[in-house]
Amino acid sequence: MKNIILASTSSLFGEEYLSYLKTEVELLFQQTDEIIFVPYARPGGITHDEYTTKAASFFETIGIKVKGLHTFNDQKMAIQQAQGFFTGGGNTFLLVKQLHELGLMSELKKAVESGKPYLGTSAGSNIGGVNMQNTNDMPIVYPSDFSTMGLISFNINAHYLDPDSGLKHNGETRETRIKEFHVFNSTPVAGLREGSWIRVKDGKVTTEGSHSTRLFLQGREPVELEPGSAMDHLE
Repeated sequence: MKNIILASTSSLFGEEYLSYLKTEVELLFQQTDEIIFVPYARPGGITHDEYTTKAASFFETIGIKVKGLHTFNDQKMAIQQAQGFFTGGGNTFLLVKQLHELGLMSELKKAVESGKPYLGTSAGSNIGGVNMQNTNDMPIVYPSDFSTMGLISFNINAHYLDPDSGLKHNGETRETRIKEFHVFNSTPVAGLREGSWIRVKDGKVTTEGSHSTRLFLQGREPVELEPGSAMDHLE
């Protein structure tokens, strides 16, 4: 069975990298001692090696070794032989482009669906959905395909923000953008606020974390799902 955490963010404001998820990550990877880090969404200004080092520094605190996927000559084989995976945030367009061009999207999907634990944050969570069409990122590169792993039957809008009446901002809200998506698409969208995540375990899909998740369905008003709510009805 799939064993997955798809989190809105890697770090909460004022906290260390992945610290708010530490207990959950320990449980997710409790039967592994080494995982592969997928750095292809890398934030601007750092290399794949630097990004991998950042991830490795956290996992060292829980006794797990990390190797960057980019360091393997045969990356498909590396995915097939890996114990587990972590895909970090950055730019979803870049991540999806790289995974498709390298022929790794389907390999990663097969590995995770076989039961190997997977942690995604931000862009790394976006690729757990049906496609990447609800990312907030700018299209700095052009992927050959918007489809992603489809580990869940809905899309994720990471870093979801509620409208702030105190801001003098005339642009579209996040909710407006998602409703625009639903004019042409029927895929459900989970607006994941920072501090929240989707958990897939033992055949169940739930919302978890410190905030409710805003669920958008085509032709219906959005609803709030409290932490622990089941999302199996979307499967």
